[in-house]
Amino acid sequence: MDDRKLKILAIVVDEYIKTGEPVGSKVISKHPDINVSSATVRNDMATLEQLGYLVQPHTSAGRVPTYSGFRLYIDKLMKVQELTAEERLQLDKSLEEQGALTEESIIQSATQTLAELTQCAVVVANSAPKFSVISKVEIIPTGKRLYVILLITSNGTIKNKACRLEFDLTSEQMDFFSKYIQENLQGEAIESLSDERMEELVTALGTYMMTLTPLVQGIYEMSRDLRRDEYTVQGERNLLACNDFDKMDIVNFLENKNRFSAMLDDAFSGIQIKFGQEGSDDFIISNSSMIMSHYKKGSKTAGSLGIIGPMRLNYARIIPYIEYFTQKITDMITDQDAEARKEEGSNGNWRKKR
Repeated sequence: MDDRKLKILAIVVDEYIKTGEPVGSKVISKHPDINVSSATVRNDMATLEQLGYLVQPHTSAGRVPTYSGFRLYIDKLMKVQELTAEERLQLDKSLEEQGALTEESIIQSATQTLAELTQCAVVVANSAPKFSVISKVEIIPTGKRLYVILLITSNGTIKNKACRLEFDLTSEQMDFFSKYIQENLQGEAIESLSDERMEELVTALGTYMMTLTPLVQGIYEMSRDLRRDEYTVQGERNLLACNDFDKMDIVNFLENKNRFSAMLDDAFSGIQIKFGQEGSDDFIISNSSMIMSHYKKGSKTAGSLGIIGPMRLNYARIIPYIEYFTQKITDMITDQDAEARKEEGSNGNWRKKR
């Protein structure tokens, strides 16, 4: 395909992103990069239509890009608009104002800001909790034979679970379990709490095995929950307010958020863009697109996020935002994890991953 046709395709996509209306040959012929007549532009647009990059919704209307047209535009023609230093400072300030302290709040603040900036929905698959370590476990008596297990991890995640025992624990048993936790669980990596590791921990209970095993089992169940990816969505109202979508598609999406897990996993190879029609049955919002990227915790991929909006998103503008925020999340949770590990080490609680 010659350069002029590629320029025409780029102009059609840019104009369609701005207006949402079919683009005619007269608009294109007035563009400073196009120095041919409207008739020549019409012929080139007809060729682009034959090639599958444009479509004419009505005989009297201009043309709009197809999925293939958008794909070629994104892959070959789009000029990404890099964020200025001032914009980066403003974004940093917005995160600081939200007071993001824990890993969870860092991710929530970043995705909330991203949803507000783009007026899209942001889907997050967070794997970071499974890379944390146990900072503290407390057993709190709350009633007859009823105890609450409180688990706090290095990334600030707090989990709790109620556990009913066969007997009330004596002071001796409570003291033993507190020491047992400090020696065997404090500083333990969440991802290391496998079935085999739990068998070791139960065996380590010794003569208290029958009495205290339910508490260890409760800790294991909470760690198992932490090893699963967490899925959250920010900006659902932005999807409902968008006239480009079928409202039933949006309702179906909101009821089946976890079905996006396979698509978000694809983001682990860098920036990915998928259109509703290109996706599997997991991505069924017609006339939509999803821009995905991943963030890390140290050297490990800790999660991914995707921006969901209409197909005519301003990709050149939004891609730098998602790149900035995924890098920001990476830096913040990596620094926080390093501080937590340093503190655990100074307290003598850090345990090597088993």
